[in-house]
Amino acid sequence: MMESKISVHAGRGYDILIGRGIRHSAAEHILPLFPKAERVCVVSDSNVSLLYAGALLDALRRAGLNASLFVFPAGEQSKTLATVGQMYAHFAAHRLTRTDFVIALGGGVTGDLCGFAAATYLRGIDFVQIPTSLLAQVDSSVGGKTGVDLPEGKNLVGAFWQPRLVLIDPDVLQTLSPLFYADGMAEIIKTACIKDAALFDRLNRETPPPIEETIADCVAIKAGVVERDEREAGERTLLNFGHTVGHALEKLHGYCGLTHGHAVAVGMAKLTAAAEQSGLTEPGCTRQLKLCLTRYFLPCTDPASAAEIAAAAAGDKKTTGSTIKLVLLHRIGESYVYPATLTALEQLLAKTGGAQE
Repeated sequence: MMESKISVHAGRGYDILIGRGIRHSAAEHILPLFPKAERVCVVSDSNVSLLYAGALLDALRRAGLNASLFVFPAGEQSKTLATVGQMYAHFAAHRLTRTDFVIALGGGVTGDLCGFAAATYLRGIDFVQIPTSLLAQVDSSVGGKTGVDLPEGKNLVGAFWQPRLVLIDPDVLQTLSPLFYADGMAEIIKTACIKDAALFDRLNRETPPPIEETIADCVAIKAGVVERDEREAGERTLLNFGHTVGHALEKLHGYCGLTHGHAVAVGMAKLTAAAEQSGLTEPGCTRQLKLCLTRYFLPCTDPASAAEIAAAAAGDKKTTGSTIKLVLLHRIGESYVYPATLTALEQLLAKTGGAQE
């Protein structure tokens, strides 16, 4: 597959470049965007930095930039204000100014942390996304959502801050474990469920399409949604399919042991089953969805009860007053927002015996 470009007309506008091996020419793509920059900080976690940070730093330094590296412990547990505070201190110590920039090199946690720090340091400096997980490539690196978790809930502090450029190299997925590859597949299945029945059908073929084609499909869909609704006032809410229950489950698991994609998979399966039983979703959708999730080694159940999930969802950032915005399917490829109280959410989930069937 040759390098492809998808342009996002949100914020100041930016390009998403997709191509095998594109990380090797990252500096060539990045530097023209920042002609006045003297310094750059690469932000990465303790796993990804060992694999890819060295080559990127060398390329940036050869181009004449004063390049530093900030590394944090890998994992959702690091997605906190404390980590962002350490990042601020690093930026200040290395004298980053508003003409300088930062690069998020890693998965979704890295992109969220680095993007939020960029959005708030000096009231906003530029950043570039180089996502290295499938989940980040198809979802979190696109659209400008940044933020951190609080003990009370996931992503409760954040900002909309669009990157200046996104570079997606499918070759880096070769270093992903099956667990984290499946994480990304959950977001791909989510995208197909809410917007593209043809993509869902392709995922279920005996021989699925090459992953770079699937990444491009998902990125194009999300880019269109973000352009039409950058700050989640309407259509962008649909991208949260499975996330209300999924985030609640992550909280119940203490952000440890249940990954984001696996939690979203359970959320999609649970809400779809409950909605189908209530006549809110077309018959047969649950079976199709669960077969697809299972095909990609994703779970459909969790031992948490309906009451536990509803209580954990109380702090969800999509709550308005006492109403939470659930995303349901009319059918595969067509989704809608269904406002419900937390009591109604609990009652809905209880129709299928909580989160476990």
